[in-house]
Amino acid sequence: MPSLCRACLHSFQTGTRCPVCRSPRVTAHDELFDLTIAHMDCDAFYASVEKCDNPELDGKPVIIGGGHRGVVSTCCYIARIKGVRSAMPMFQALKLCPEAIIVRGRMDRYVEVSRQVRALMDELTPTVEPLSLDEAFMDLSGTENLHGTPPAVMLARLTKRMQDEIGITGSIGLSHNKFLAKVASDLDKPRGFSVIGVAETTKFLRPMPVKLIWGIGPVARKKLEAAGIRTFDDLLRWDRRDLHDRFGSMGDRLYSLARGEDPRRISGSTPVKGLSNETTFNEDTNDPDILDGHIWRMAEKVSARAKAQNKAGRVVTLKLKHSDHKIFSKRISLHQPTQLADTIYRTARGLFDQVGDQGPFRLLGVGISELVPAEDADSIGDLLDPDAIKRANAERAADTIRKKFGKDAIIKGRTLR
Repeated sequence: MPSLCRACLHSFQTGTRCPVCRSPRVTAHDELFDLTIAHMDCDAFYASVEKCDNPELDGKPVIIGGGHRGVVSTCCYIARIKGVRSAMPMFQALKLCPEAIIVRGRMDRYVEVSRQVRALMDELTPTVEPLSLDEAFMDLSGTENLHGTPPAVMLARLTKRMQDEIGITGSIGLSHNKFLAKVASDLDKPRGFSVIGVAETTKFLRPMPVKLIWGIGPVARKKLEAAGIRTFDDLLRWDRRDLHDRFGSMGDRLYSLARGEDPRRISGSTPVKGLSNETTFNEDTNDPDILDGHIWRMAEKVSARAKAQNKAGRVVTLKLKHSDHKIFSKRISLHQPTQLADTIYRTARGLFDQVGDQGPFRLLGVGISELVPAEDADSIGDLLDPDAIKRANAERAADTIRKKFGKDAIIKGRTLR
C-alpha cells in the first residue's frame, strides 16, 4: 500500500513507521497518490497564532474571546479537552476550565498570518478557494507534472512548512471531491492527514450521521430526524423524487451527497461578498451602553479585516435577533465606499437608533458588503459632517501607532463598555 511519512516526506510501501526517519506520522492508502482534491484546515487557528507569538502560553489552555459577558470565539485543544467550545458563553467556559488564559482576538494579526499560509498554498496550485481565514480547498489536478511530485507529498510539505516557517499546524483532507475532502480534514485533528478514496466512499459514508454534511444545522437535523433520517444509510433508502418532494432543493443535494457525489468545482476566483462580525449575548439585553459598545467593537473588527484585505464596502448592514429568535437586518448604501471604523460605527449606530427600542436583543451584528478595492475609499469629505476628515486622519494615525506598538497602544473609551 502506498505510504508517506509526513515528518521527512519519504514515500514507501506499507509500514507503521518510516523506514528512513522512524517517525510514526505515516499516512497509507491505496489511492494516496491518485487523489487531487484537498481541504486544509488550520488547527485552532487564532489560539495557535497567539501561542506562536507568546511562547509563555505554550502548554496552557487558551481561550480567544471577550470579557465575562462575551462568548468564546475559539480555543486551543487543551481547553477543548475540558469541554470548551466556540460560541459558548464565557462564564460557562470558565466554569469548565477555570485555569484558562483569556486572550482578546487580534483580527489584523490573524489576517496577516492567513496571508502567509495562503502564499504557501498558492505555490502549489493557482486553484485555491478560501472558506475563511484558516481553511481552504485546493485543486491539485495536473500539478504533479509541474512539481514532479504527487499532490499528497506536496500537501504534507505544505503543513510541514506551515509549522517550520510560520509556527502553526494544519490538518489535511484528501479525496475526489470537495464534500469528502472537507469531511476528511476533520477526521484526525490536530496535525492530521486523512484520505477518503473513490473505492471506499459508500462504505465510509453509510454509518455516518447526516450532521456530517456541511450546512446541516440543528433545524435541518430535526426535519431529517422527523423523516427517520439520521445516517447516510437512512438517506440511501430514499429515491431522489421523494427527497425533493419532502425537502425541496436540499433533497436533491442530499441524494447526491449520500452517494458521495459532489460536482462542485473548486474556484480560485470566488470573490469575497462581505465582511461582518456578530455576537450572541449571554443574556438578552436592551441596555444602550452595552449595545453601543458592541457596535463599536464590531465596527473595529470589520474595519481591521477590510484594511488588512485592502477592501472597502459600499453598504453597511446591522443585524439583530430578538429574544424569540426572529432575525431582521437593516442596510444602507454609502455615498462612497469605506473601510474606516468610525464611519462603519456611526452608520450602524444610526441604523440601530431607528429600531433600538424594539429589544431586548440576543444577537447583534455589523457588516459591510459590495466590496471594492480600497484605493478610492474615504477620499471625499462629508459636507454634513465637517469633522469626518479629522476623525479619519486620527484613525489612520492610530492605526500606524498600533501597528508599531501593538493593538492596545491606543484604546477608545467606548471599547471598554
